[in-house]
Amino acid sequence: MDRFIRINAADNVAVALVPLTAGEEILGVKLCEDIPAGHKFALRDIAEGENVIKYAAPIGHATQAIGKGCWVHTHNVKTNLSGMLEYSYHPHPCSMPQDRSATFEGYVREDGRVGIRNEVWIVNTVGCVNGTAKTLERLAQEAYGDRVDGIHCFVHPYGCSQLGEDHANTQKLLSAMVHHPNAGGVLVLSLGCENNNLNVFKPVLGEIDERRVKFLVTQEHEDEIEAGMQLLDELTAYAAQQKRQTVSASSLIIGLKCGGSDGLSGITANPLLGRISDLVCRHGGTTLLTEVPEMFGAETLLMDRCKDEETFRKCVDLINDFKAYFIRHGQEVYENPSPGNKAGGITTLEDKSLGCTQKGGSSEVRGVLKYCERVQEKGLNLVQGPGNDICACTALMAAGAQMILFTTGRGTPLGAPVPTVKVATNTALAEKKKNWIDFNAGVLVQGADPEETTEAFFSWLLRLASGEVHTKAEQNGYREIAIFKDGVTL
Repeated sequence: MDRFIRINAADNVAVALVPLTAGEEILGVKLCEDIPAGHKFALRDIAEGENVIKYAAPIGHATQAIGKGCWVHTHNVKTNLSGMLEYSYHPHPCSMPQDRSATFEGYVREDGRVGIRNEVWIVNTVGCVNGTAKTLERLAQEAYGDRVDGIHCFVHPYGCSQLGEDHANTQKLLSAMVHHPNAGGVLVLSLGCENNNLNVFKPVLGEIDERRVKFLVTQEHEDEIEAGMQLLDELTAYAAQQKRQTVSASSLIIGLKCGGSDGLSGITANPLLGRISDLVCRHGGTTLLTEVPEMFGAETLLMDRCKDEETFRKCVDLINDFKAYFIRHGQEVYENPSPGNKAGGITTLEDKSLGCTQKGGSSEVRGVLKYCERVQEKGLNLVQGPGNDICACTALMAAGAQMILFTTGRGTPLGAPVPTVKVATNTALAEKKKNWIDFNAGVLVQGADPEETTEAFFSWLLRLASGEVHTKAEQNGYREIAIFKDGVTL
């Protein structure tokens, strides 16, 4: 196994792959202090004010002179980013060969969309019925769970006492859940007096299949549990009629996410997801990249891959609107990375973003989606959403993701409503948290071939989509949602 990596020949820093000790000689450089795994050290003297280069791009500037062989991190480096920016379009061709040979076994719904699970979901119009939803989930799983892949509710605190865009976002998110193809049946559970009551929510839902979607207003029933169980009996019976069939991998919609990142995220797991994204797009499928604040500092790499000027303009608005959101709330636009990121070796937002955006591979950016907007364009799409793990995963699901690939260097048990695949950036994490991690990308710095690893992972993902294997989060019963909020709660 290599002990360090210089990612690009233009870099003036290298990254320790294992803990390095003061006095060791690396690339002709004698280390002047211990370097933790995932952290950077200078390959030459870096003057005060000079840019620190990693991924062949500046990740900030030195706040003091940094000697050759010294640790390069938050104590001597600061971001170059500040304020709003003007952007211009410089198209970068992203053509790639096409391949339509891959298939999986999926559920083709009445509207033509394809699910990779056949579950029954309980979707609350309001948080007041969270307890009812959890009771129904438990009882229905005991009574009817053998009919479908699972019966799940997703509690949240909203649906009432919200105003304007927040209320609309709650409605759009819940509507996206009702229409999601991984759900073979849906019980929409209402209190009755909430702002998001069925009279106002049903128009947002639009057309539905009454065999697949049932409604229950708990205030209208003497025993809402009995009424709910009757409806869940009908829904599970209907969903049980759905059978898997062979479909093209062009039907795949895969969300891309990272959380609890470390210094290896941009070296192992995120580039692996980038190759998977390119492979899915090559097969005619769709991938979704979100975490807009973690595009700051690397956004022009995505902008220049936009398919046309209109898509570029949408990408600019995606970036600037999120910066305006920070400024509107009096917050520092570049208040990132997190404490855990820094402990893992990520120094500045540019450092984080240049690693984060690698999940999008090298494909053309085909679309830019607003929050809860359903994806229409095949290929790589950018999705409006924050960096927060639960919020971002929920946004990916709402855009149509049937599964989410989630890279992590620190580890997290989090699960979304759709299968959430945890990809470890390092082998130590994969071995320590076997109950969380589904795939170990740490092998990529231990001599594994990148292309062979990508093909093996893709094959496993097709098995996951076909229901042959399940994620650790699924096995553990970890599923949750978080709805993005910006305004007043009454």
